[in-house]
Amino acid sequence: MAPAGRLLLLLLLLRMRAVPSAVLHKGIGEPCEEHRECQSTCCTTSTLSPQKYCASLTVFRKCLSWQKPEGYPCSDHNQCRSSCCVTNNHNPLRFCTPRTVFLQCLSWRKPNRDYCSEHRECHSQCCLSLTEAAPARCRPRTGVLAQCLPP
Repeated sequence: MAPAGRLLLLLLLLRMRAVPSAVLHKGIGEPCEEHRECQSTCCTTSTLSPQKYCASLTVFRKCLSWQKPEGYPCSDHNQCRSSCCVTNNHNPLRFCTPRTVFLQCLSWRKPNRDYCSEHRECHSQCCLSLTEAAPARCRPRTGVLAQCLPP
């Protein structure tokens, strides 16, 4: 019976040696720095804080990082839930903005009578100077075909 007990003890010890590698992986919600630290192989941010945590994978086995909701400052489209990071007024800061009904990400443009230097700056897409000496301003489109023509 002693050899059977030793064999059982040896098997238990071998099994216990195999288990710690799985135990070393962190569970959902635990702080991490790299994907390989997590059981889910997904280490990502979950809030505005730069601290990363182990997170679960999506149904499609993707590891998605937390993205900012509308109104939060951003520097790139991929930081926003809407994938739309644009200016929303004269201020050069950019913010997460909702997409249009047609899923477009449109930048804010200057209203009529604002100073401009090129057409794409204006909401009307029309930047004209009334005289050679006057500075260019955003103007409404005119005519039957709504063209960018001086009045």
